[in-house]
Amino acid sequence: MIPWTEKYRPRKLKDIVGNVEARKKILDFVKNFPIQRRKAVLLYGPAGSGKTSIAYALASEFDYEIIELNASDFRNKQQIKEIIGQAIQQKSLFSKGKIILVDEIDGITGTRDRGGLSELMRLIIGTCYPIILVANDAWQAKLRPLRSKTQFIELKALDKESIVSLLQKTSKKEKLKISSDAFETISITARGDARAAITDLQILASVRKENEITKKDALDLCSREKDENIFQALRKIFKAKDKTLRAFNNVQNINTNDIFLWIDENLPLEYRGEELAKAYDALSKADVFRGRIRRWQHWRFLVYINALLTEGISNSKKEAKTDFTSYKPPSRILKIWIVKQKQAKRKEIAEKLAKIIHTSKKRAYKELPFLEIAFQDNIPFTNL
Repeated sequence: MIPWTEKYRPRKLKDIVGNVEARKKILDFVKNFPIQRRKAVLLYGPAGSGKTSIAYALASEFDYEIIELNASDFRNKQQIKEIIGQAIQQKSLFSKGKIILVDEIDGITGTRDRGGLSELMRLIIGTCYPIILVANDAWQAKLRPLRSKTQFIELKALDKESIVSLLQKTSKKEKLKISSDAFETISITARGDARAAITDLQILASVRKENEITKKDALDLCSREKDENIFQALRKIFKAKDKTLRAFNNVQNINTNDIFLWIDENLPLEYRGEELAKAYDALSKADVFRGRIRRWQHWRFLVYINALLTEGISNSKKEAKTDFTSYKPPSRILKIWIVKQKQAKRKEIAEKLAKIIHTSKKRAYKELPFLEIAFQDNIPFTNL
């Protein structure tokens, strides 16, 4: 099932609702790029305000190739030079223009940056192609250096009328029966996030199917939008047979890599035989897409990863399950934690040892295995 946010992504700038002034500025930037003093723009605003959609609409408008990169996946100077620098220097694959889109620019900064931000600014100065940076909050102190090199363009959260208009267009294309007050309820709940509104509409359409979507349906969906924990999400996937696509949406403080570990650990507790084989097949295919994201930086594959980890695993079983299963945290995480604790203890001992024998902590840490052997029959090593 293709997410409607992708299926109906605007192809032209005029198809994007709201933020008229911001759209004019970004259009002028790309159209007159050769004479622009600043060679990059930073689009900032809340989620679902259209930042990424504007970049793709511009590429379509000018028949440009678009290269999307995610800043959170590379942080230091060398990585930025290799990935973004290569994208800037290479000619377009189809001899057309090119737009470089760098999403989540917030992730490029911090204590682990090691010259990453300064390298990005150097590349911006020498770029031959328009660079569009995307962030939720552009006014963080750590992004201050970018202000002299980039043009900042703010996108505001969409108003209720804009989201209602968007929902109506989508409903017309999908031939949905939906009441006017249901449109309003969905738009209010979305709080200016067009992506959330379209996703909610798709969920309601899948539930109601041929029936009319009413205000009550929209309210029922909103009442379920509460924070959940990982155990509740796993129960949805392992127990239910369908409607699990958004199982992890409301789970706080967990990333995709952790979800892989939780599912891998608990699958054998719930599934057996052919069902288990099908579930692991879905999990392995999700892992293939995860590998492609790492290699190609094509973050659109997250849609397929989510579908495989939810609906893929949920539909591996023949029927819904009702019995109780006690899920457990991934043992791999526990093993990693134990190793880290041991390393911390060794570092603490090495620090004490370094003071006694007047050497560096690094040298003392390297010599510990030999000292353990030498002292194991004489004194307790941990009492050093």
